[in-house]
Amino acid sequence: MPTRTRFRWLWWLVAYLSLGLGLIGIVLPLLPTVPFLLLSAYAAARGSQRLHARLLSDPRIGPMITDWQRSGAISRQAKWLAAGTMTFAAALLFLLAPIIWVAVGATAIMAVVCTWIWLRPEPDRPSSDPE
Repeated sequence: MPTRTRFRWLWWLVAYLSLGLGLIGIVLPLLPTVPFLLLSAYAAARGSQRLHARLLSDPRIGPMITDWQRSGAISRQAKWLAAGTMTFAAALLFLLAPIIWVAVGATAIMAVVCTWIWLRPEPDRPSSDPE
């Protein structure tokens, strides 16, 4: 029987809400996807073992969650995707923002986040060279 936590229902709620926000973030360029998916996995580990197992077994996001849980690592592909998405969002902001300072401020925040992402380690992958 899984260990019961006092606030299991709250963790369950956070897991599903953050999963929903992460899924919405796939189509909305200014809403981050990955942090919400990582939060969902963290909360699911405490509130819903079934959701946690499902997230880890998903071929698209499971490896990303596992890399983050093991060593705080982000794959190079994910780094490029994040940088490209932020660049696209910044361009949209400069084209559509009614006040230039909104675009400048949001772009500055995205630049800081992008820098932090690129400073994260990359996951250790098994070498394909036999020793």
